[in-house]
Amino acid sequence: MASYFSPQYLAVLLPATVGLYAITPQRARRVILLLASYAFFWAVSGSLIVYLLFSTLSIHHLGLWLELTARNGKERLALAESDQRKAIRAGIQRQQRGIILLAVVIHIGLLLTLKYSHFFLSNGNALLRFLHMPAILPVPSFLLPIGISFYTLQAVSYLIDVYRGKIQADHNLFRLALFLGFFPQMMEGPICRYEQTAQRLWEAPPMCWNNFLLGGQRILWGIIKKMVVADRLNIFILNVFSDYDQYNGSIIAVAAICYTIQLYMDFSGTIDVALGSAQLFGVALPENFQRPFFSRTISEFWQRWHITLGTWFKDYIFYPVSMSKPMKKLTSKARKRFGPRYGPILTSSVALLCVWLSNGLWHGSAWNYIFFGLYHFALIFAGNLVQPLVLTVTERLHIDRNHIAYRLMQTLRTCVLVCIGELFFRAEGLKNGLKMAWRIVTDWSFSPILKGNLFAYGIDGPDTVLVALFLVFLLVVGIMQERGVKLGETLVSKSWPVRIAVYYAAICFLVIFGAYGIGYIPVDPIYAGF
Repeated sequence: MASYFSPQYLAVLLPATVGLYAITPQRARRVILLLASYAFFWAVSGSLIVYLLFSTLSIHHLGLWLELTARNGKERLALAESDQRKAIRAGIQRQQRGIILLAVVIHIGLLLTLKYSHFFLSNGNALLRFLHMPAILPVPSFLLPIGISFYTLQAVSYLIDVYRGKIQADHNLFRLALFLGFFPQMMEGPICRYEQTAQRLWEAPPMCWNNFLLGGQRILWGIIKKMVVADRLNIFILNVFSDYDQYNGSIIAVAAICYTIQLYMDFSGTIDVALGSAQLFGVALPENFQRPFFSRTISEFWQRWHITLGTWFKDYIFYPVSMSKPMKKLTSKARKRFGPRYGPILTSSVALLCVWLSNGLWHGSAWNYIFFGLYHFALIFAGNLVQPLVLTVTERLHIDRNHIAYRLMQTLRTCVLVCIGELFFRAEGLKNGLKMAWRIVTDWSFSPILKGNLFAYGIDGPDTVLVALFLVFLLVVGIMQERGVKLGETLVSKSWPVRIAVYYAAICFLVIFGAYGIGYIPVDPIYAGF
């Protein structure tokens, strides 16, 4: 069971779970979900399930410890004299921060050890060799369980929210286990907060026909995006990125665009299957995409792409760093030195840099991922700096910033910048990414495309037409969704002959045009590797 698109998931685990869930009473339904979640984890990662068990048990215990510390502190405050309360509050806060620090060291430390020790130690050895030093650091290699980057962030956010008083510590170990391990969100997210899904999962609502239809529609839509577009583009992308020095710069640019499309179709398609699977059980997971390629700026793009990761970084890295005492002092000084507009921008860039370094490293332990994070940091920082100048220039030139031509120009510019970033994201190392970008600049020619050479590298003419037509269809769907049209609900409201006709047409389209069979390499969901 390699992914949500495998026959084992779509034809065995999910239908079996739905069937058992539908015929069991409420108290048993939550058990069905928990057992299915751990069965899914075991099928993909085997004995590595111990990492999920350890995270669940430790976070549960640390949450109760935080609650006990707060309760004991309140009792001490109630009995203390007024002049003693400040010192008691400070002591309670120190103890609770110590618990949070312990949790971060354990869970983020475990993630760093498993995922990044090879990267850091290998680079340490490279530095020692550069300095002509004989010491060689041992470089271990660890097997990674699925979803560790996702459920670790969920676990840490749960504990921090308990510390902040947003939620109460959960005394029910099994409810917390279901929140962390719910199988539709395990492989690629979305990254949920405790208050969003934990109680709803534990309530285990009865099956609803409307949810069944909406969930099934979304699963089918996600499979089409993955198998018709993302997997069809894979052979071309694999050929170019693995042997880029054999290709003209224009071919590399097309490959970068195709990879950006593939990544979106793959990731958003997987999220569609995840959200659709959860909706079958009446659970609404948070949306992770809001038509990101309609964005007018890079900042807006990241508010629409992988939304739950972005909000996690904002709430648990950006705000804590920017609101810390040292940063407040720095902001005050910068405001006096650079003015009320640029002072806060310059100081908030420190927190922004922390976010984007974390974002790059979260995606993978390689220099190209770090570069990817710094690239987007630079774009957002530069955008914040020049925004006042842009507003001034457009006002003086009487340019309507809401005119469709201006908005289209901004959207196209954003898409180009995103494709450049994805070139480095996909490249097999930072050095190769820089060489590919340089080849685009220095070895550009339209002749390979005009001559049709493009179709000899893994994607032929009919494939190109099919992908282009589907992207046009997706654009129309996106425009309708931007205008508030809820297509899923609209279809469900139609008569059953109409629904059956649409579902049948979609299934036939998938069967006929899905990328599978002889000549196609099975492609695991891309973000499952992160």
